[in-house]
Amino acid sequence: MSAAREQSAVQFGRTRISYDIRRSSRRSTVAVTVSPPGVVVLTAPQSTPVERLDRVVHEKARWIVSRLRLVRPGEPALPTREFVTGETFLYLGRQYRLLVRSGSPAVRLEHGRFVVTSSRSAAHDRRAEIRDLLLHWYRRYAVERLQELVGRWAPRVGVDSPKVLVREQERRWGSCGAGVVRFNWRVIQAPMRLVEYVVVHELVHLLHGDHGRAFWAALGQSLPDYEQRREALRHAGPRLQW
Repeated sequence: MSAAREQSAVQFGRTRISYDIRRSSRRSTVAVTVSPPGVVVLTAPQSTPVERLDRVVHEKARWIVSRLRLVRPGEPALPTREFVTGETFLYLGRQYRLLVRSGSPAVRLEHGRFVVTSSRSAAHDRRAEIRDLLLHWYRRYAVERLQELVGRWAPRVGVDSPKVLVREQERRWGSCGAGVVRFNWRVIQAPMRLVEYVVVHELVHLLHGDHGRAFWAALGQSLPDYEQRREALRHAGPRLQW
């Protein structure tokens, strides 16, 4: 007969967060995951008391609730981008509303809005130009932010600062080679803590080429909560694709 499943629950405002507990002798920290169709799991060391796990859930409640909204059954598909006034776009985890004007092609981020001026009048041409302008803007600022993060984290990881390249990589957030790290420009839409996860992940790969135990141990030394960040990026990923 199998052992009873260990569970607990935390009240967060009007939302009751029920979660499963999985214990492992290999773990030294607590990890939180939220998976379809809305299952919350805490993986914890064998001796961690439930009261401590309840506190973890309460501390991460906002994040957990946001993830539950993403994975719940019947969630509508993300709409196709139209690149028109009123649409919202993410930058470092924050939503900015798009304002389209006529004029010389340019993009500015001001007063909480993306202000894009387009020289095209035909709807199809206008959409294509706005997309290209936004893409250029994202890539420019992705280079700046990612270079800053690589310069900050490389000494902590214990590697020389590599060359940073920003690319169109639809299936990967990052990759690396000898003395170089490559990043998908889309990651700059995510919250900074998730961008940091991608940066540190690739920097650790300069020490450990595969995803073996040594890699995850080194990543855990730099980012003790890397599992939570990785899970958050997995759920945020579809919203960053356009």
